[in-house]
Amino acid sequence: MGIPSLNPSAMAAALRALLVCFAAAFFMEAAQAQLSPNFYQKTCPKALPAIKKIVKEAIKKEARMGASLLRLHFHDCFVNGCDGSILLDDTKNFTGEKTAPPNLNSARGFDVVDKIKTAVDKACKANVVSCADILAVAARDSVAILGGSKHYYPVMLGRRDARTTTKSAATNNLPPPFFNFSQLVANFQSHGLNITDLVALSGGHTIGLARCTTFASRIANDTNIPATFAASLRRACPPAAANGPAGNATQPLDRTPASFDTQYYGALVQSRGLLHSDQQLFGRTANAASNGLVRLYSGNPAKFAADFAASMVKMGNMKPLTGKQGEIRNNCRRPN
Repeated sequence: MGIPSLNPSAMAAALRALLVCFAAAFFMEAAQAQLSPNFYQKTCPKALPAIKKIVKEAIKKEARMGASLLRLHFHDCFVNGCDGSILLDDTKNFTGEKTAPPNLNSARGFDVVDKIKTAVDKACKANVVSCADILAVAARDSVAILGGSKHYYPVMLGRRDARTTTKSAATNNLPPPFFNFSQLVANFQSHGLNITDLVALSGGHTIGLARCTTFASRIANDTNIPATFAASLRRACPPAAANGPAGNATQPLDRTPASFDTQYYGALVQSRGLLHSDQQLFGRTANAASNGLVRLYSGNPAKFAADFAASMVKMGNMKPLTGKQGEIRNNCRRPN
């Protein structure tokens, strides 16, 4: 058979359709490519070194700050995407995320972010680096400083900052420490993350401390916990005092809270996870995939480092504001 001929009008219509397809593909690719590890290479090559300097100083002063900065990035991304919204103070127009239950008396490091913003703007001689990007880089630098070069990974950059937020968004989107395994999986899936992401990102709990209120119910009610471990925690956090001032007493999330390592996963294998949600990742409560990943990471630091980095990049790409969306805040605590 020969190739059928098209009249000029039909050919023009076909050509227009083809151009529309090419244009759609181009703009889709362009939108996906707006985040880049070299985003500030021309506008401010000194930005990333300036961030790292302040993060290093803050961690030297208080090792726990590394965990706090990592947590800020996580809590930012899980609420309407990675847009710096967790940093916003309340205004007459909105009540923000800082007083939501998952963040109240818990999220910290805001003063360090303020110092970073000041240092970066000075280094750049302009307001060109977003607060959302500062959180992403500070999280990576914290992990690398506390875990070594194997935990260094390129951060995708080019996010812009949200102008508003809501308290309810944080309340509804951040997974609480009492979630069971199926709830954790559903929460992560709602953000486009899978079980590997869940188990790998939970490894962030290998650094830092948790307040008594977050694990009181586990040591009082859970059966998948060694009796001696539960008893030692009850001495530090009596269940009756968990809701009072003593509820702010802290315990390390694993045996090496100032080292980004795989001790967290080893603790889960021994049923010594501090939070109920942590221990849900291993044992009868979890599925084969989660159990396998916990065992793998506990004995393979290189695999954990690789999967954690991949999941952090994936999380950091959740619904970022780019292009002309949002703004670059002059002050991370308030919209311009």
